[in-house]
Amino acid sequence: MSPNNATRRRRPTIHDVAREAGVSRGTVSRVLNGGHYVSPAAAEAVNAAIRRTGYVVNRHARSLITGRSGSAAFLLTEPQEKFFEDPNFNVLLRGCTQALATHDIPLLLMIAGTREEQRRITRYISAGHVDGVLLVSSHTGDPVAEALVHAGIPVVMCGQPMGHSTRLAHVAADDRDGARQMVRHLLTAGRRRIGTVTGPLDTPGGVERLAGYREVLADAGLPADDSLVEAGDYSRDGGAAAASALLTRRPDLDALFVASDLMAQGALAVLERAGRRVPADVAVGGFDDSTAAVGSRPALTTIRQPWDRISAEMVRVLLSQIGGEDSSAVILPTELIRRESA
Repeated sequence: MSPNNATRRRRPTIHDVAREAGVSRGTVSRVLNGGHYVSPAAAEAVNAAIRRTGYVVNRHARSLITGRSGSAAFLLTEPQEKFFEDPNFNVLLRGCTQALATHDIPLLLMIAGTREEQRRITRYISAGHVDGVLLVSSHTGDPVAEALVHAGIPVVMCGQPMGHSTRLAHVAADDRDGARQMVRHLLTAGRRRIGTVTGPLDTPGGVERLAGYREVLADAGLPADDSLVEAGDYSRDGGAAAASALLTRRPDLDALFVASDLMAQGALAVLERAGRRVPADVAVGGFDDSTAAVGSRPALTTIRQPWDRISAEMVRVLLSQIGGEDSSAVILPTELIRRESA
């Protein structure tokens, strides 16, 4: 016998676990599939035997029996460069990966920024290669969510869905209330000519944050003024371009509510080039409380989205759907974080 063959160990099987635990193979199988109809003592014996033997579930064999892949997908229907530029996507992906890891479910990252990529990935997912999808897809008219739902794939969206005829499960922060908190803060600081750089107006965040901004100004008796509103695209360059347009049109503005921290970084650069001091001349507030907020100079006053809770809730809702429960919606509160910019 060669040294390689002598030292190569046979992989432990479910039979080895059953023999080590002193229970039947069926009991081990029930523990591996959720522990239903198994006494606590038997479950502990099986789990201890798994640790001692080093047994690892054969996912391929299990998928043949259950019809499930044992994995989930994190699908971003945005251009690939946005994944690397926007820190929110990485935070959300990390949180979802960690939440699924506690259930021993691997997460596959998929990016589909073009219609052809979306069609290809929709076909792949619909073929049963994953059990469910955590979808970051906010633009109105994005066909991916409904195509997957119609194919019978459990889907949970990050953010409130717009323009969909199908009821979609989703988890979102309260965008409108977050905007209201920020604008009230700017008003309390004595600012009255408050401009805003919105998110894209075909996204829920863009629409809801603009609505919150307008509501608070109306409550304060300030007339609606579209010259103080400029649409952005959630990118640093987009924030800079929108802030530049606002400053050209309204050089008298004394505050700026920017609908993402990344765009606010671009706005701060424009204000600095224009010789405007922040916050002495123009107070600036962002949205997200991402790494961009802490890394800005001055550090951004912003609205914190509870990313850990968002990712945990997305996973919880997805696993419930995979288990046969109905779709649901979860809206989570936001929080004003005060720093130097406002």
